[in-house]
Amino acid sequence: MAADDAPPDAPTIDGSDGSEETTVASESPRWRRDVAVFLSGQTVSLFGSMLVQYAIMWHLTLETKSGVVLAFAAVAGFLPQAIVSIFGGVWADRMNRKLLIIAADGLIAITTLALAIFLINGAADLWLIFLTLAIRSVGAGIQMPAVSALIPQITPTDKLMRVNGINGSIQSAMMLVAPAAAGALYASASLVAIFFVDVVTAAIGIGLLLLVPVRTLVRSGERPGYFADLTEGVRYVWHHGFVRWLLILFAIVFLLIVAPSYLTPLMIARSFGDEVWMLTVNELAFSVGMVGGGAIIAIWGGTKNRVLLIVGSSVVFGALSIGLGLSTNLWVFFGFMFLLGIAVPFFSTTSMTLLQERVQPERQGRVFGFVGIVMAVSMPLGMIVFGPLADVVSVEVLLVVAGVLTFVVLAVAVLVPSGRRAMAEVTKQP
Repeated sequence: MAADDAPPDAPTIDGSDGSEETTVASESPRWRRDVAVFLSGQTVSLFGSMLVQYAIMWHLTLETKSGVVLAFAAVAGFLPQAIVSIFGGVWADRMNRKLLIIAADGLIAITTLALAIFLINGAADLWLIFLTLAIRSVGAGIQMPAVSALIPQITPTDKLMRVNGINGSIQSAMMLVAPAAAGALYASASLVAIFFVDVVTAAIGIGLLLLVPVRTLVRSGERPGYFADLTEGVRYVWHHGFVRWLLILFAIVFLLIVAPSYLTPLMIARSFGDEVWMLTVNELAFSVGMVGGGAIIAIWGGTKNRVLLIVGSSVVFGALSIGLGLSTNLWVFFGFMFLLGIAVPFFSTTSMTLLQERVQPERQGRVFGFVGIVMAVSMPLGMIVFGPLADVVSVEVLLVVAGVLTFVVLAVAVLVPSGRRAMAEVTKQP
């Protein structure tokens, strides 16, 4: 279909020569090269970010052993992302997604470098770390919807599930390497050394991304204003039954599973010992599981009934949370973390693929922006509750309670009429 024959609201791609194309996902033979380079750059950048994430979390855990401090760190690391994602999703639909990702990576790298310089000069106040986490979170709020919306822009639709599965496996492999590297650097060098590594990996990631040609999505006809786009995105999410239901499910998982699991290093330090290797193995067990789960999804491709995978993995999350809380042996605890890692791609990869398949390309930035908002709000909200409680009762009790509540809330989400309609809406579609 020619550009002139496209409906008024159809998305097109703004070419560098001023021409317009009507396809969004790349069908050219070089799409594999573009996807490979893009994922490679994101993987390198993610590796550095993970080093910082683990190092700061361990530093705060070992130095303070305080649930309140970890709660503040979670709020600083996620709440700004929630606020910025409101706008980041609209930017991803209106601007060049590659440039947004580069700008976000650059902001994160500069902030990390600034904290390193402060630490070198003897400034090690907690508020500096919290401020750095907050600014890095702002960058994530810009980057996350742009990355999620860019993948289907350069990937054919029928290859999305496998590409997302491969991406999940690569990221999980980095999660396998990053804790070991962070543990080695943290034990033998310093927090500052890890920050410098993050700056270098961000520069490499930006350099690789520059090699990927990404055009800007535009609409034919009159271009709506920024706030009109924002309002339309809110209206779309609110009235789209499945998208709204899936966002609620994301909120449940992040509130009741991800937030309490953020306290597992604290549980290890209190119940089993405060040695760095224990915290490292904890992350490695989870990461090895995610590698396996991502590989299964990439090879298998998932079932046609993907909603079943999402709900089933959510039930598994609740059961494993209870198992973690009841563990009295460190290696049994690590085993449950491994199983939790396996279950994650069945939820996250399947959810993202469904959204990429069901949501129109010109709305994906805003939808993934709302996904980022839900995740970024639910995590600190959960930590605001569970963090202070961890200084009153044991983390073990919190994990068991969170698992039981997950079963209850999931049952409500699946059995209420709106939930059944949302699931039926997807399962009936080809």
